[in-house]
Amino acid sequence: MTSNFYSLLALSAGGIAGIAAVAALIVGLAAGYFIYRQYSKNKIGLAKSEAARIIEEANLEAKTTRKEALLEAKEEEHRLRAEIDKEAKERKAEYQKTEQRLQSKESYLDKKDDALDKKQEQLENQKKQLQAKEQDLQAIEDKLKNSQFLLEKELERISGMTRDEAKSQLMNALIDSAKKDAVQTAKNIEAEAKENAEKKAQNIIALAIQRCAADHTTDTTVSVVPLPNDEMKGRIIGRVGRNIRALESATGVDLIIDDTPDVVTLSGFDPVRREIARITLEKLIADGRIHPARIEEMVDKVRKEVDGLIKEAGENAVFECGIYGIHPELIKILGKLKYRTSYGQNVLQHSLEVAFLAGVMASELGADVKTAKRAGLLHDIGKAVDHEIEGTHVQIGVDLLKKYKENNNVIHAVAAHHGDIEPTTVEAVLVQAADAISSARPGARRESLENYVKRIEKLETIANSFNGVEQSYAIQAGREIRVMVKPEVVDDTTTVFLAKEIANKLEAELEYPGQIKVTVVREIRSVDYAK
Repeated sequence: MTSNFYSLLALSAGGIAGIAAVAALIVGLAAGYFIYRQYSKNKIGLAKSEAARIIEEANLEAKTTRKEALLEAKEEEHRLRAEIDKEAKERKAEYQKTEQRLQSKESYLDKKDDALDKKQEQLENQKKQLQAKEQDLQAIEDKLKNSQFLLEKELERISGMTRDEAKSQLMNALIDSAKKDAVQTAKNIEAEAKENAEKKAQNIIALAIQRCAADHTTDTTVSVVPLPNDEMKGRIIGRVGRNIRALESATGVDLIIDDTPDVVTLSGFDPVRREIARITLEKLIADGRIHPARIEEMVDKVRKEVDGLIKEAGENAVFECGIYGIHPELIKILGKLKYRTSYGQNVLQHSLEVAFLAGVMASELGADVKTAKRAGLLHDIGKAVDHEIEGTHVQIGVDLLKKYKENNNVIHAVAAHHGDIEPTTVEAVLVQAADAISSARPGARRESLENYVKRIEKLETIANSFNGVEQSYAIQAGREIRVMVKPEVVDDTTTVFLAKEIANKLEAELEYPGQIKVTVVREIRSVDYAK
C-alpha cells in the first residue's frame, strides 16, 4: 500500500512536472512570439528609416547630378557659342579679305582696261601711220620698179643679153665654182684618207709578206715523162696498142705519143690521176716489164702511194699553219690541192700563203688569228673536187665545211672570199684581202691569151660607154686604162667624177686580179697655120 502510495505519489509528481513543462513551453512560446514581434517591428522601422534615408540621399544626389548636368550643359553651350562666334569672326575676316582682294582686282582690271583702251588708241594711230607709210612705200616701189625695168632694159641693151640669159650664166658660174670647191674638198679628203690608209695597209701587208716565204711551182694539165730512147715508145704502145689502152683505162689519163723525141705526154684534167699515171709510167719504164697485168698491178700500188702522199701533204699543211682539230677527211681533201693549179699557181701553196697573210694581218689588227688562218687555209678547198661535183669551188667548199661541222665563222669567210656574199666579220675581210694579195702579186698567176684579150677588150668597152669619152687605151697588161675625153663635152671638174664612175663600173662588171688604175686625160689643142 505504501508502495502504491508511493507509486501514486510518483505518478502525480510526474504529471505535475509534465504540466509544468507544458506551461513553461507555452509561456516560452508566448514570450518568443512577443519578442519576435517586437524585433520585427523594430527591424521594419529601421528598414523604413533606412529606406527613407536612402530615398532622401537619392533625391539629394539626383538634385546634385541635375545641377551638374545643367552646369555642364551650360558650359558646353558657352563653349559651342564661343566656337561659333570664333568661326563666324574668322569667316567674316576671310570674307573681308576676299572682298578686299576682289576690290583690288577690280581696281587693277579697271586700270588695265584703261591702259588697253589707251594702247588700242595708240595702235589705231600707228595703224593709220603705217597705212600712210605703206602708201608712200608703194608709190616709191612703183617708182623703183619702173626705174628697175628701165635699168634692166638699159643693162640688157648694154650687155647684149636678156635677163634669163644673164641669170643662166650667173647660175652656171656659181655651179662651176661650187663644183670646183667640192672637187677640191673631195680631193683633199680623199688624199688624206688614202695617205693614212695606204700607210697602215702598206705596213701590214709588208710585214705579212716579209714573214711569208713560200716556193711556187708551175703545173698545167699536161705532164711530160722522159724516155730513155724512142724504142720505149713502141713498148709503151704494146702489141696492137694493148699496153697504152690498159694504161689509159687504169689511170683515166690520155697518153700522147707523137714525133717528139724521147718524151711521152700525159694529158688529163684530174691532176691526181695525171700524177698517178706519171709515177706509174716512170716505174714501168725503170722496171722494163710493160704488159697489161703489170700495168694494173703498178697502178694500184702507185694509187696507194699517192693517197699516202696526199694525206701527208694535207697533214704537213695543217701542221705548218699550226691549226688543229680539222676533220681527217678535210685534211685528205686539202692534200689534193698539191696537184691542183689555178692560172699556173699551185693551189696548196696559195692556200698556205693566204693562211699566213690572213694570220699576220689579223694579229696586227687584233682579230682572231686562229679563225683567220683556218679560213685562209680552207678557202679554196672546193677546188680539190670541183671536177667531181657540180657548182663553183666556193659553194663546193662551203658544202664540204658544213658537212664536216666546221666553225661558222670559217664557213662565212670561205663563202665571202670571192664577194659572193657580203663579209660581216673582220676575219672574212682579211681572207678576202690575203687571197687577192697572193693571187695578184707579179708572177703568181698566168692567164690564157684568149682570156687576157677578152679582159682588155671588156676594159676598153666599159670606158668607151661613158658620155664624152673619145678613146680609151688599156696599158700595163690591163692594170691601167687611159681615157681620152672630148674637151668641149667634159670640163676639168667633171674629169674627177668621170674617173670615179668608170672605176665603180669596172668593179661591178669586170673580174681582174689586183687593181686597175683609171686615168682621165682632157687635152685642148689650138692649131693655126702661118701663111
